Amino acid sequence: MVDHLEFDPSVVSGVVIPGGFSFGDYLRAGAIAARTEAIKGIREVAKSGRPVVGICNGFQVLTEAGLLNGALLPNLSGRFVSKWVSLKVVRGDTVVTEGLEGKLLRMPIAHAEGRYYDEETRASEAAVLKYTSPSGEVEERWNPNGSVLNVAAVANEEGNVVGMMPHPERASFNFSSPDGSTDGLLVLRGLKRWTR
Repeated sequence: MVDHLEFDPSVVSGVVIPGGFSFGDYLRAGAIAARTEAIKGIREVAKSGRPVVGICNGFQVLTEAGLLNGALLPNLSGRFVSKWVSLKVVRGDTVVTEGLEGKLLRMPIAHAEGRYYDEETRASEAAVLKYTSPSGEVEERWNPNGSVLNVAAVANEEGNVVGMMPHPERASFNFSSPDGSTDGLLVLRGLKRWTR
């Protein structure tokens, strides 16, 4: 845990910007948090190749700060969405998905501004996770928020900066899942490998 005014990037092996609501999110999710002093240090961490992961509100912060391309817009339904979703790993060369390409995961989402938007070619290249059917079909009807190309997570070209709307930390214990899924551990263990 670090203070947003006193973050020293030289002492960390990586950064996780967690989910939860930031001060000022009623203006635009992540907009104020993306302009804090800590973001300068987080840019240094990212530039050095160390991991930077944004989960849900953290993803919104990363796009607002320009550390990831695209934007998170209000859900097409106009409503807050909180449910478990199926996901497919479409890129296995990132700090959280190394060796997981093609794997199907189950994790929860909980957001009102989770609709990822970018130009389709860039979104396709950056996509790490996509919303799918339980058997892995990437179809619009399984898209819970209207994200372009069913995108649930993206990464920079190097794969060390990742933003995701699903919450892996909420899918890490079988008692917290309706079906016993601990797929979030696969993602978090991937991050652990990079920070050694």
